[in-house]
Amino acid sequence: MSRLDLRGRTLDVRFLRGALPRAELDVASAVEQVRPICEAVEHRGADALLELGERFDGVRPPSLRVPAAVLQAALDGLAPELRAALEEAIRRARLVHADQRRSDTTTHVVPGGTVTERWVPVERVGLYVPGGLAVYPSSVVMNVVPAQLAQVGSLAVASPPQRENTGLFTGYPNPTILAACALLEVDEVYAVGGAQAIAMFAYGFEEEVESAGGTSRVGCDPVSMVTGPGNIWVVAAKRLLEGIIGIDAEAGPTEIAILADETADAELVAADLISQAEHDPLAASVLVTDSEDLADRTDAALARRVPATKHSDRVAVALRGTQSRTVLVDDLAAGLAVVDAYAAEHLEVQTRDAARVAARVRNAGAIFVGPHAPVSLGDYAAGSNHVLPTGGCAVHSSGLSVQSFLRGIHVVDYDEAALRDVARHVVTLAQAEDLPAHGEAITARFGDEVPA
Repeated sequence: MSRLDLRGRTLDVRFLRGALPRAELDVASAVEQVRPICEAVEHRGADALLELGERFDGVRPPSLRVPAAVLQAALDGLAPELRAALEEAIRRARLVHADQRRSDTTTHVVPGGTVTERWVPVERVGLYVPGGLAVYPSSVVMNVVPAQLAQVGSLAVASPPQRENTGLFTGYPNPTILAACALLEVDEVYAVGGAQAIAMFAYGFEEEVESAGGTSRVGCDPVSMVTGPGNIWVVAAKRLLEGIIGIDAEAGPTEIAILADETADAELVAADLISQAEHDPLAASVLVTDSEDLADRTDAALARRVPATKHSDRVAVALRGTQSRTVLVDDLAAGLAVVDAYAAEHLEVQTRDAARVAARVRNAGAIFVGPHAPVSLGDYAAGSNHVLPTGGCAVHSSGLSVQSFLRGIHVVDYDEAALRDVARHVVTLAQAEDLPAHGEAITARFGDEVPA
């Protein structure tokens, strides 16, 4: 990786935001390209979805909704060791996410006056699972588990149809993704990918399906919210349709930053940088260190490891990209300033007394402490969620959680005496804002007089 030497520089936030590497992602231009796709789905429904699947994924699904028999066959055909791994990932995710559930709280503001905050789940959610350069059954787990624990009433999953599939699975999403859905008892799954999947969730559709009993009309009801990562076209569709649907985030290419000192093992640092570069040629791998010796040792380890990994071409492109760098800093305090400004999706801390250093970090999607907590653990089986903010959004946003699927609703319950007690203050504030009718809505309850 190329180097960015920040030693001897004043590291204020303004400077760092301009200097630190970041993948270029022109979502605004992509929005205009996906607009006609989303409009086609809005106006032509199932016909448009089937045509778009054939156009972009190279296969026309037999039906947009995956039949229950296909989901069950995928689960029945799952290799025992893979099923065991998914079951353990689900178990751990449920443990962590169960502790995120909120309880209603009632505050007694004054005698006779209460405000209750009720936590109400979103009614219906669409969960998107990518199907491009890799297969992501883990994304099924990460999206479904918190939604289920939030007690979302209705869940639907969409994932692109795969032209490589054969037999019963021809034209449907990857069987491993289907098996993960079945394992989590999600039976509403659609063979739809890309921007058109987000549009399907926003607008819904109906299609005619042939069966032994004749022709029936089935479809996908619109959802209230869409979550899940995807490529730039998925991100653009989320931006275009936000407002019609709620979204979790505009997720960009994946990122890892590693804050390390001279005590770090260069082989582990290199392995972890490669692990994220494996996702995508635009993936960002950033090493922040005050040790030039560690930087040199890491470069040597990368030179050995990159050619030996399966997706070496993709990894090499990502590591050579402008989004990936080794950043040299004067000391650990400077390193913390850099990683806080960068606000990585995934941050590893591989330093002396790593837990203490990690506790000082303010901005990251998830923090991985020490040499035995690599990002890969969080991707699959730590129990944490791997749907995390990218592109520096960790300065203001969180990863996916049970809370993502809940809405806080304030319930205000005041009796006459409690309202009388505060009436003069409400009227005074209404007059100060030149909204006299607000005050009149109070005094109307007391014979058009301000209570003494």
